[in-house]
Amino acid sequence: MEKKKVFIIDTNVILFDPHAIFKFAEHDVVLPLVVIEEVDKFKRDQSENGRNARSFSRVIDELRAKGALSKGVPLKSGGRLSIDIGTIDKIPEIPHLDLSKPDNQMLALAKKMSKTSKDEVVFVSKDINLRIKADACGVRAEDYEPSKFEVEDIYTGTSSLNVKGGLIDDFYAKRKLPMEGTEHNFHPNQFIFVKDEGNPNHTAIGRFDLGQNSIVPVFKPSEGLWGVYPRNAEQAFAIDLLLNDEIKLVSLVGKAGTGKTLLAIAAGLSKTVDEGLYSRLLVSRPVMPMGHDIGYLPGTIEEKLNPYMQPIFDNIDFLFGVSSVAKTNRRGAGKGTQELINQGLLNIEPLTYIRGRSIPNQFMIVDEAQNLTPHELKTIITRAGEGTKIVLTGDTMQIDHPYLDSMNNGLASVVECFKNEAIAGHVTMVKGERSKLSELATQLMQ
Repeated sequence: MEKKKVFIIDTNVILFDPHAIFKFAEHDVVLPLVVIEEVDKFKRDQSENGRNARSFSRVIDELRAKGALSKGVPLKSGGRLSIDIGTIDKIPEIPHLDLSKPDNQMLALAKKMSKTSKDEVVFVSKDINLRIKADACGVRAEDYEPSKFEVEDIYTGTSSLNVKGGLIDDFYAKRKLPMEGTEHNFHPNQFIFVKDEGNPNHTAIGRFDLGQNSIVPVFKPSEGLWGVYPRNAEQAFAIDLLLNDEIKLVSLVGKAGTGKTLLAIAAGLSKTVDEGLYSRLLVSRPVMPMGHDIGYLPGTIEEKLNPYMQPIFDNIDFLFGVSSVAKTNRRGAGKGTQELINQGLLNIEPLTYIRGRSIPNQFMIVDEAQNLTPHELKTIITRAGEGTKIVLTGDTMQIDHPYLDSMNNGLASVVECFKNEAIAGHVTMVKGERSKLSELATQLMQ
């Protein structure tokens, strides 16, 4: 049995996950009083931090019914929660620590408890510099990662299978490769590189269909997708998922230039404008400014959002430029985009206003999804009404959120959580196709 531990929680952990106190199994959780005070400062914010602060306050208020928080109350996870209200004095080992700062008060408490508690004390924070500072003060510190996994272990959406050459010929002839009687660990909608074990040049690609328990051919539209044709296997896989009406959640992960956003928008236009299968193409992305928030920018809300939504407009304009459907040049692309917006077929908006909505019968694309927390993406996906398809695109190695990384971001979490579900599909896109210059920059400028 694992040794009992005491986890002291930083404020940023609560703002990241308001239910974090329940994620430490049978171990005890201690909240310094200063954390409650800091959380209180966010309760009126309309941001995700504000919503999480209010949610956390409700959780703590419910726990008060179980007893005095200063003495500790039982948690459903098996441990106990207590709020430390003691006065923090100077610590002999770190006498120069400025205790007027909340971070230092938490460190001092952790140092004090590590000397007096019979159990191992761990300080948990999303702030990497504070963790470094804690280590320098002799306090064990950890990041908060409730579903930690290694980057290389993240599901890629592809696998390989070696077979006898005759089976590949049967696959092309019968358009199906049954998996009955074979041992495999394929996930639903996983793409398979089928290889002739005797001839490496004799190959095929397919998708594992759980319902048929067979590998089936990858769908390739003969006329392309709004003028766009797949340039590599991963792009072909992405198109197959995007055009499959049975798959309601698609995640596309890849570095810049792999075509994930362009293909998603092209599929959305095809399904909405051409086929009329969905009532609207909704394209959204988180507003992650490199400075002040949009409220500081001049103009109407549309004018404020234009800088953040411009990459989406660029992709749509490109599609109007190359598509044989649109039959227009680049200059006319803007008019085509605006016409779709005026007709209600296209809506481009930030994710800020999605909470509380129900989104039925829409093709919804969430771009730059790696900048969302697992909780935020859960909120988005649960907005999906009947008939809606959600496509998540992003690069888990390019994150702007201060407390997210390649392992704990919402996009990586969705990929892992849904890999065994027949309603979902995923592809990790590797090869850049934007331009030779773009691909070289990605490879050389790490």
